Amino acid sequence: MNGYDLIRPLLFSLPAETAHGIVHGLLRASDGTPVESAMARRYRVRDPRLAVEAFDREFPNPVGVAAGFDKNAEVPGPLAALGFGFVEVGGVTAEPQTGNPRPRMFRLREDGAIINRMGLNNDGADVVGERLAGVDAPVPVGVNVAKSEHVGGADAPADYRYTYERVAEGGDFFVVNVSCPNSQGFEELQNRESMAAIVEALRDAGAAPLLIKLSPDLPEPAVEDALAIVREYELEGVVATNTTTERPASLRSENRAETGGLSGKPLEDEATRMVRFVAERVDVPVVGVGGVSSAEGAYRKIRAGASLVQLYTALVYEGPSLAREINEGLLELLERDGFDSVEDAVGADLE
Repeated sequence: MNGYDLIRPLLFSLPAETAHGIVHGLLRASDGTPVESAMARRYRVRDPRLAVEAFDREFPNPVGVAAGFDKNAEVPGPLAALGFGFVEVGGVTAEPQTGNPRPRMFRLREDGAIINRMGLNNDGADVVGERLAGVDAPVPVGVNVAKSEHVGGADAPADYRYTYERVAEGGDFFVVNVSCPNSQGFEELQNRESMAAIVEALRDAGAAPLLIKLSPDLPEPAVEDALAIVREYELEGVVATNTTTERPASLRSENRAETGGLSGKPLEDEATRMVRFVAERVDVPVVGVGGVSSAEGAYRKIRAGASLVQLYTALVYEGPSLAREINEGLLELLERDGFDSVEDAVGADLE
């Protein structure tokens, strides 16, 4: 039993968002202190076989934190100290947003899942951009750029561009979020014309490396349209996938009826399928997200074509040692299968 096993019952006795706020506050308090250094010694796995080069950036390992955990770019350093190879902050919008009314985050303990309808609450691009400019994290930091709640589809390209220009200095890569299920107006952005206009505005502003984040709920023709934009505008990568509004029949928790985006274990197989679908159609790095909670799960996404993987929900259930455990497990799996590195294993199941 580790320390997190002891405190998890206390955290889980609190509302999910309250518990997240406590954990986030503790991480923030460790930033730049001896505690952060101690975490790095305990949790980082330093091995060149884990290193990945993607979209002209060097990642010390392929395991990252998905957008949503650090909405306001307050703890990239402490998250790196927990052993993560990169951090994606946001989603960030042009103006500050309070998000949807509480409660808006729900654990599905029996399912290893979370439903959230946060609504892109964040401090806004001006504040987050200034904070990012002062971040000195030892790993790449990506920025998830999203549409402001009040902005209509016609004005979305300018809205995204404003946000990008405010966060550009502090980001190592940028993710176009047109697939948030918890904020109004995103459905109309998921057609080819709207996505193209947003991407063109961001490219005109100099956004690079630029990735697009896909919804797992898109029908195949819509995914094909998004991938056509990746090729047309020579985007540097694809993030697959966001949370889902679908509710698998396997869900057991009483919270399964809550509205919002579902993340965690129930999404794992579908997210891995989407990774494979994307990797077979574009020749750019894919970031696999959805249900990653173990080395085996991360490895399946890597073999399906993901150069990098991200998680969030599993961190809630498994605690601070998760990145270390996944990275140590990946080394064992690479050795078992005769791969010299993570990069050698990427897409192995596609061949």
